[in-house]
Amino acid sequence: MAETDFIVAIELGSSKITGIAGRKESDGSIHVLAYAKEESSSFIRKGVIYNIDKTAQSLTSIINKLESALDNEISKVYVGIGGQSIRTVKNIVARHLATEEIITDELVDSIKDENRQIPLIDMDILDEVPQEYKIGINLQVDPVGVLGSNIEGRFLNIVARSSIKKNLQRCFELAKIEVADYYISPLAAADVILTDTEKRTGCALVDFGADTTTIAVYKNNILRYLSVLPLGGNNITRDICALQLEEDEAENLKVKYGNAIFEINDDEGPKTYLLEDEKRTIERKVLNEIIEARVEEIIANVWNQIELSGYQGDLMAGVIITGGCSNLKNLDEAIKSRTKINNVKIAKFVRTGIRSNGPDLLIKDGTQNTIIGLLNAGKENCCLLENAKPVETSIKYDAPEQTLFPEDDDEQEEYDEKDALRTEEERLRREEEKKRREEAELERKRLEQKRKEEKAAAKAAAKAAKKAEPSKIKTMFERLTKDMFSDEGE
Repeated sequence: MAETDFIVAIELGSSKITGIAGRKESDGSIHVLAYAKEESSSFIRKGVIYNIDKTAQSLTSIINKLESALDNEISKVYVGIGGQSIRTVKNIVARHLATEEIITDELVDSIKDENRQIPLIDMDILDEVPQEYKIGINLQVDPVGVLGSNIEGRFLNIVARSSIKKNLQRCFELAKIEVADYYISPLAAADVILTDTEKRTGCALVDFGADTTTIAVYKNNILRYLSVLPLGGNNITRDICALQLEEDEAENLKVKYGNAIFEINDDEGPKTYLLEDEKRTIERKVLNEIIEARVEEIIANVWNQIELSGYQGDLMAGVIITGGCSNLKNLDEAIKSRTKINNVKIAKFVRTGIRSNGPDLLIKDGTQNTIIGLLNAGKENCCLLENAKPVETSIKYDAPEQTLFPEDDDEQEEYDEKDALRTEEERLRREEEKKRREEAELERKRLEQKRKEEKAAAKAAAKAAKKAEPSKIKTMFERLTKDMFSDEGE
């Protein structure tokens, strides 16, 4: 059965691009209808898009998979913005009034507009978070209606490199996908992971991703600090690759046997691990010493960012960790032992009520928290309007048997014909767009297959060349020997 009422969200991560479609129920829960993903490590690094064409092709593939699962067309999507350049910058805007007067909405809005005009080199303000307003000597969260002769607005601006949003827009334009709105991914994730109590009493949400680690600090229900570190789970994997391992092998070892805290006297488990080729082994001690060293570095940087926020002593709710790398064994204990915070929790899934059409759609390991947050932030129906669920009404009128104004009927018929023509044109346009997306997906698969064949041919040629080397050496040796003996004969 075709779905006609749903919201679609897309997250562009360093390891994969994910798309999700779901419906918000009347009880506040979310019903996940479809989920799709594409690998992105070859064209997105540290949350930044480096290849627009490949990104657009993957977005097209995501939309096609979701439309196939929904049995309907998608008109627009909600998109998350992330990446290593995102951070917060503080700013203060002061206004001195001629006389003592009541602060109005208009005055507050003008202060916000002035805050948006601060000069930033190669950076854009993605969003602003008012911290508080100082009127006289008093601080107010909501200054409207307060009497005063001066007002000082204190803002936390979320900024990022200008290219971040521009590249996102180019990718969706190239893929012919309309964007309903952009949301800041860490804030969307925080809304579905953190409780109101945690935000009020103070906490730090740390998202350990593939290439980046995001730190968001909350206090009194207000975002106080946001920063993204260019360190993540892939850094651990690359360190393990130093043991003469392929990246896939290193990742499997990290996921299966990795431990953030290695004790020498720990007798649990085998002393060595057998690799996939069943010929080589890796010592458990060596593997986990590498992991522990990199984890310690990442945690030290995370703690440094929490200290820079100035709220390290006000986090009564502690630290909440999430993301794919949060599944590393004893990561929470490593944070406790290497920081001053003992209250550390792991958020494997969102706190919002979730159900899905199938058991395979939801994975409770921290990797889907952000995409569900983006889905939760969406507001409008993303189904193609001509296929959307019609608005039901309880009032029905019987059509009159005869009209008093036949000329109005002619006008109505003419209008209906034009409306039908517009609908048909829209349908044809959508079919053409869908066809283009399918062609782009076929082209992507063809290029991928071609690259695989070229890689296989190159490997075969190298192997053949290596095999032929001894015979070349033998031939050269025989030629030299022959020349030597021929010279002696002469």
